[in-house]
Amino acid sequence: MVSDILKSAKDAIKSMWSGLCTVYKNEKSKNKYGIVTSEKIEIYKDEPCHLSFENVSQADQTELGANVSQVVTLFISPEVYIPPGSMIEVTQNNVTKRYKHSGISAVYTNHQEIVLEVEQEKA
Repeated sequence: MVSDILKSAKDAIKSMWSGLCTVYKNEKSKNKYGIVTSEKIEIYKDEPCHLSFENVSQADQTELGANVSQVVTLFISPEVYIPPGSMIEVTQNNVTKRYKHSGISAVYTNHQEIVLEVEQEKA
């Protein structure tokens, strides 16, 4: 009974998510010459998700241009484990952007929230 209610709640939350994400992790390995290389490995593809842009800041003017930054939160199923440092590519509202996972996920019964890091862009 309780598990049916939780599943219904989780399904209702997921139905509001308008994005899909692909998650990559960096995996280091040594080649036959002993040189350590880093390779991007896809660990999830087309996972339903949602981005929230909580604190969009104004552009700060500098001598080199305008610095634009914002805080982005990813909402995704609690069953999806995304290691810190992963690269996350999200397509939402026909816009695809790349982010880095920073910090620790806040995992709840029906979803998890992950703060994403955006590379500062020059406007």
